[in-house]
Amino acid sequence: MTAPSLRLLSLGAGVQSTMLLMLAAEGRLPKLDGAIFSDTGWEPRAVYEHLDRLEREVAEPAGIPIYRVSAGNIRRDALDPAHRFASMPLFIKNADGGDGMTRRQCTAEYKLKPIKAQVRQLLGYPHPKPVPRGMYAEQWIGISRDEFGRAKDSGINYLKSIFPLLDMKGSADGREGWTRDDCLRYLRANGWQSTPKSACIGCPFHGNAQWRQLRDQQPAEWADAVDFDHSIRAGNARGNARGNARGKPLLGEAYLHRSRLPLDQAPIDRVTAHEWGKQQTDIFGQIADAELERGDPDGCSPWACRSGTAA
Repeated sequence: MTAPSLRLLSLGAGVQSTMLLMLAAEGRLPKLDGAIFSDTGWEPRAVYEHLDRLEREVAEPAGIPIYRVSAGNIRRDALDPAHRFASMPLFIKNADGGDGMTRRQCTAEYKLKPIKAQVRQLLGYPHPKPVPRGMYAEQWIGISRDEFGRAKDSGINYLKSIFPLLDMKGSADGREGWTRDDCLRYLRANGWQSTPKSACIGCPFHGNAQWRQLRDQQPAEWADAVDFDHSIRAGNARGNARGNARGKPLLGEAYLHRSRLPLDQAPIDRVTAHEWGKQQTDIFGQIADAELERGDPDGCSPWACRSGTAA
C-alpha cells in the first residue's frame, strides 16, 4: 500500500482520543497533520471546555490543527418539524405494550458525514470530485485494548483506520496495548484527570451512573435532558408534522431511559451490575479509579460507537 497523504486523528475529546493527541504532540507517536472533532451541537459544556484546553495547551504548541466540523444541532433538529432528522436510538413503549427501539442514524449523520467531508476537503477532493485511486488519509481512532472488538476499518477507500493504542508498549500489566485504565493513569499524571466523556447530553445510551452524574453535578444540563425527553414522547417532530407526506408518526411512546419512564422518574439511582463490578476493590483493597467507578460505556466514538449497549 502507498503511504498516506495525511495522518489525521478522529478526536472525540474523550479519554482515548485525548491520549492519542498528547502522545503525538510529545513525539511518542508520529506527527499528526490534523485532528477532527465532529460536533453534534449538544455536547456537555465540559467537553467544549476540554477541547478548548486541548487546542490551547497541546495541539497548537505542537503545530497540530484541530478542525471542528458539524452537520447541525441534533437537539434542535429533532424538535424542528421542518428538518429532516436522522433518528436517535430512543427506547419505545409500543402501543401493544411491547418494547422497541428506534434505529440509530445519528452517528452516521452527525458524526461520520462531516468527518468524511472534512477529510475529502483536506485531501483536495471535496464532493463530488472523486478521490484518486490509491490516495488516502490515515485516520487514528482511540480504541484501547479492553475494547479491541470495536476496532474496525472504515470501509472507505480514502480513509484507512489505524488504532495506535493497540500497539503501545508499557501497559500496567505488561501486555502489548494500552487499556483505558492505562490512559487514565497517564492523563492524571500529566494534569488531565478531569477528562470528560464525549456524548450528547441526552444520549439514550447513557448508563444510570452517567444520568446521576448529570443530575447531581450538571443540573442545567440535566434539566435540558429532562425537557428534551418530554418533548420527544411522540417521536421526532418531523415524523409527526401535519401535512408531511413523508412523516412516519410513532405508534407508541419514546423515552431516553431504557426503563421507558420519563427521565425525571426513571430509576437512575439503581446501581447496575456493570457499574457494581467496576466498584469492586482490587487485590490491594483499593477502589478502582474514579473514572471507572461510573461504570458507563465510554462516550460516543464516531467510528466505533462504544455505547452500543446501554449500561
